[in-house]
Amino acid sequence: MERPRILIVDDEQDLCKLMKTTLTKEGFSEIKIAGSIKEGWQKFQDFEPNLVILDVMLPDGEGYDLCKSIRGVSRIPILFLSAKSDEVDKILGLAIGGDDYITKPFSPKEMAYRVKAQLRRAGVYTIEATAKAKAAKATSVGPFEINSDETEVKKDGHLLELTAKEVGLMASFMRNPNQILSKESLFRNVWGQDFYGADNTLMVHIRRLREKIEENPSNPSYILTVKGLGYRFMPNNKN
Repeated sequence: MERPRILIVDDEQDLCKLMKTTLTKEGFSEIKIAGSIKEGWQKFQDFEPNLVILDVMLPDGEGYDLCKSIRGVSRIPILFLSAKSDEVDKILGLAIGGDDYITKPFSPKEMAYRVKAQLRRAGVYTIEATAKAKAAKATSVGPFEINSDETEVKKDGHLLELTAKEVGLMASFMRNPNQILSKESLFRNVWGQDFYGADNTLMVHIRRLREKIEENPSNPSYILTVKGLGYRFMPNNKN
């Protein structure tokens, strides 16, 4: 089964990024964003999406007009987004061809579930296919696995309860297995700042990370200290 293609038409950039991130975490990888009716219609023709998430109020008109254009050539699911919660607006959106109507502000997770429901009805989505897509994007190094957006780490298939900084450290290590990483480069990659005077901060986070991934944190097998140089991640060492 093909991977579903989703087009988001909304001029709120932060909201679009949030929706895209949420849908990506749910296993959808083919996502395009447009900020106006004109751009939305062009991307609809070029991208040929399986579903459209469409804001009602756009800079160059109402999303209802784009819905009518799409309905002239396609029966794909259309989910309206709107700050208007009046029943008449919902009825209008559904009457002109919308399949669902989500009122802002909304839960991104709920939006993702509604997208899945509409795609299932359209016959272009299965839970198994999306699970495989998510798994295919994960990166595995030794017993460790990190998801595509580097927010979750598993060891031997079990999710580790890591803080954001600890996940950042694991991401840096997993991108550079068996290599010595300086304290300066680790701090810059994870904290986004220069290292000056941050030795104790890094040491504390490394110690806490070891406590979560090592059998014996005092005698680590995976994250090794290289005196005077930094740390080396040895993913194939066995505890």
